[in-house]
Amino acid sequence: MIVMKFGGTSVEDAKAMRNVAGIVMTNAVRRPLVVASACAGVTNALLTLARSSPEAGREHALAQVEELRVRHRKIAHDLFSGEVLFTVQSQIDAMMDELRDLVKSIAILGELTERSLDTIAGFGERLSTLLLCHHMKQQGADCVLVSAGDVLVTSAEYTRAVPLREAIDERASRIIAPLLEAGQIVITQGFLGATEAGVPTTIGRGGSDYSAALFGAALNAEEIQIWTDVDGVMTSDPSVIPNAKVIEEMTFREAAELAYFGAKVLHPATIQPAVEKNIPVRVLNSKRPDVGGTVIVSEGSFGARRGVTSIAYKEDITLITITSTRMLMMHGFLARVFAIFAAHRKSVDVIATSEVSLSLTVDSQENLEAIFGELRSVGAIEVVHDKSIFCVVGEGLKSSPSAVAKVFRTLDEHAIPVSMISLGASEINVTFVVEGKDIQRTALALHEAFFPD
Repeated sequence: MIVMKFGGTSVEDAKAMRNVAGIVMTNAVRRPLVVASACAGVTNALLTLARSSPEAGREHALAQVEELRVRHRKIAHDLFSGEVLFTVQSQIDAMMDELRDLVKSIAILGELTERSLDTIAGFGERLSTLLLCHHMKQQGADCVLVSAGDVLVTSAEYTRAVPLREAIDERASRIIAPLLEAGQIVITQGFLGATEAGVPTTIGRGGSDYSAALFGAALNAEEIQIWTDVDGVMTSDPSVIPNAKVIEEMTFREAAELAYFGAKVLHPATIQPAVEKNIPVRVLNSKRPDVGGTVIVSEGSFGARRGVTSIAYKEDITLITITSTRMLMMHGFLARVFAIFAAHRKSVDVIATSEVSLSLTVDSQENLEAIFGELRSVGAIEVVHDKSIFCVVGEGLKSSPSAVAKVFRTLDEHAIPVSMISLGASEINVTFVVEGKDIQRTALALHEAFFPD
């Protein structure tokens, strides 16, 4: 069997859903489990609606609910007619009435809990999968809709719930596997889960990819397909590099580095469940299903050394430098620093150390002022915002002096100053920090150096 995950742009309207149905039904013989996101933009709208309800008031919130009702009823009208249309629109209305009542209570109380936020955020996937499943049935497919919350069991850490792998494996084998073995196409939601008590949760933004990998690992899928709106993983960001090329094959390690350091095609956590089960992940374009895309595997057919695979970057980075003579010959200094970040649940991206200073980067402003206050008890701190991390990735890169030299020679030739360098933590990437204003020219210079026309 295979897992087919479709992102928001792949199910954004009736035309897109017809296209997805055609792709899935073409692959029916491979016993697909379909994991779908909310229609494009809906999750953002739901989160905005939820967060603004306490302040903006009930009437404003209810007006936003009605906008979402109209959008989904319109998709239903474009897909169905007659009795089927009446049935689907009635189900949409029931969901939207549920959402309206929830939003109304939040507006009245003037308080939004993370638990309520997760419940609201999940309405988009519930609506899109309802529409997709009914459309596929209308097209003659033997399909069934399974609630992700019945299978994807998580912790109760709302908005960032942790999947409980053993429970997911057991429920997937018990609930989904028999349906697939009976020849049915199973449709479920990405991004959503539930506690063992059945309380709705979400596993974080971009979590639909992660959901697909978790389902694939639980069911020992032969392949996990990530259908998006680009032709595959690219040699760089195509919005900055118009001539970026599709990478036909890459390794899990390369993909994980690229995902973490800014490549927008994959969610960073997607790779791990697939790696554990050695399941290939294929990235495809739902708008151009005949394009081969990118296949991600444990060991590439290209051998251990092929140079640079891709160039990724992360924007809006904050660079923090901590200087203290107490750091010299003192054990436990780094532990104290990272305990502060851990206490505030703040992840650190890149690290570099010297005898008396430590530089590191973080990628959000959340809790930073509180962190700075505690860091000052350790040493003097210098903070610079608006930086960018660049990550040059390729199997065997660390053992290729010429490739590493080429990176910094290119930066020197284009007079691009570097604030920080990390090399050696991984065999497959060179990471460095530049000014935010230098993103485009850095990307263009490096891409031309390693992927000339």
